[in-house]
Amino acid sequence: MSKRQINFIDLQAQYQEYKGELDTAVLEVMASTQFIGGAVLQTLEADLAAYTGATHAIGCSSGTDALLLALMALEIGPGDEVITTPFTFIATAEVIALLGAKAVFVDIDVQTYNIDPALIEAAVTDKTKAILPVSLYGQCADMDAINAIAAKYALPVIEDGCQSFGATYKGKKSCNLSTIGCTSFFPSKPLGAYGDGGALFTSDDMLAAKIRMLLNHGQNERYKHALIGINGRLDTIQAAVLGVKLTHFDSEISRRDHIGTRYTKLLDETTLVTPHIAEGNSSVYAQYSVRSTRREALIAYLQKRDIPVAIHYPMPLHLQEAFASLGYAKGDFPVSEKVSEEILSLPMSPYLTPEDQDYITTAIKEEL
Repeated sequence: MSKRQINFIDLQAQYQEYKGELDTAVLEVMASTQFIGGAVLQTLEADLAAYTGATHAIGCSSGTDALLLALMALEIGPGDEVITTPFTFIATAEVIALLGAKAVFVDIDVQTYNIDPALIEAAVTDKTKAILPVSLYGQCADMDAINAIAAKYALPVIEDGCQSFGATYKGKKSCNLSTIGCTSFFPSKPLGAYGDGGALFTSDDMLAAKIRMLLNHGQNERYKHALIGINGRLDTIQAAVLGVKLTHFDSEISRRDHIGTRYTKLLDETTLVTPHIAEGNSSVYAQYSVRSTRREALIAYLQKRDIPVAIHYPMPLHLQEAFASLGYAKGDFPVSEKVSEEILSLPMSPYLTPEDQDYITTAIKEEL
């Protein structure tokens, strides 16, 4: 088997495809010298809102800040509890801790790797102030079941859609499935900027107005601060990049779906556990993640053949030193722990060629 250059995520191929449009959009911002706010950002926000169906889309500085701003808008603070998953990137629970609140973890579903709704209600206490499910790997959590529990206890729901923008749940778009939706535009995301960026989505007018104040130092007008906020603005160059990419996004989602489906077919007869897309869901395959009981040997074999891989995520949050004060121990969330020991992600982007995909899956079959 001959070696070849395979990118884990091929941002260069994407840039070359849209180079003319991207260069023009960025240079227009440069020429305008309107680097913060302005018409380019307003147009992007309107287009993002229309895309999801939410009344409001609010650009911000990162997916992490989107989550932080959502919690701040809901006035989550010391002594409060927020129910979430331990199998996610640290930002999900990090923002809870930053506000002095407590992350209360609930284990995941063994098939989708999203929070298991059947376990949520048992975690609700009189200190619970929100539920924060994660739509992991590009597929939405079971939002109807989560929203039903939330409604029973009058709790808001924040969807962490940092990996699922563009995915659908029963015909509705991710980030428009709950009180507030949050996403990330980190460059490697399905819709990625050329730097950090994020957005919040809501159909609550009062929450939207509050979020806009919070991300701009709590200002309700210049130099008049009604709230303590942060500097959480999305810069205009990133808005310009995202505006171009959004026009091509549905085409890229279609390509991702084709590649993800083809991966699953090619790996069907191996011992790998391939992604399970729940009924009523579509996935944007932010990652194509599989499970293997022989993960380390498989990774070593693939790396010898210049096939890049990643692990999302090797240690669940309840076992991270940063959350030791929460008092969790190994064995508390067995599904999350098992998945973290077996999960690995294969190269995935709309630009992965059939030849490279064949090369990857052939190597996997040889090792397994």
